[in-house]
Amino acid sequence: MHPILKDIRLISFDLDGTLIDSVPDLAAAVDKVLEELDLPPAGEVKVTRWVGNGAQKLVERALTDALGEPPEVESLEAGHRRFLYHYGRDPGARTRLYPGVCEALDALQAGGRILTLVTNKPYAFIEPILAQFGLERHFALCLGGDSLPQKKPDPAPLLHVAAHFDLPPSTCLMVGDSRHDIAAGRAAGFRTLAVPYGYNHGEPVQNSLPDALIETLKELV
Repeated sequence: MHPILKDIRLISFDLDGTLIDSVPDLAAAVDKVLEELDLPPAGEVKVTRWVGNGAQKLVERALTDALGEPPEVESLEAGHRRFLYHYGRDPGARTRLYPGVCEALDALQAGGRILTLVTNKPYAFIEPILAQFGLERHFALCLGGDSLPQKKPDPAPLLHVAAHFDLPPSTCLMVGDSRHDIAAGRAAGFRTLAVPYGYNHGEPVQNSLPDALIETLKELV
């Protein structure tokens, strides 16, 4: 058992960049939106830097990059709707699990810890993606970016999770790949654990000073 787990009763996982590599599907949906607007494609490299603050922010960043200026509100809303349509057709077509995910979730659940999912991805996409990989059975509660008025890096989703299970935040751990995960965890009073392989706007996640860093989730167990 990794030392970070001592006295931890609940673990909240981020999804994109932590459990799954979803950029190929996200980039495909973004590029469909741009194609409809006769704008150049963004591609996976750019989208990797833009992921982490929810679908609307992703679309805003893509449109700003393609237009050279922030989009009008109406254009952003229309682009967001089209993104949700394209991504929702098959949100897991090109998505893959990161190494060690299944082993870690199986072992942590078997060890009696409560596992939850707290992502900024819209809630509607969580179930089909988890089901595709057989992961839905692991999580006692899932929150999307639209489940509450606030999303990470606001601590509200994590505080909601802790309160839901009547646990003090000091017995909870946030696991993620980005500064938003670490900031939310720290503000909520959770311990924080980072993985370096995900999406963090091109910055090393260790710069956010998580309580611990592991190369794969399998190192947890």
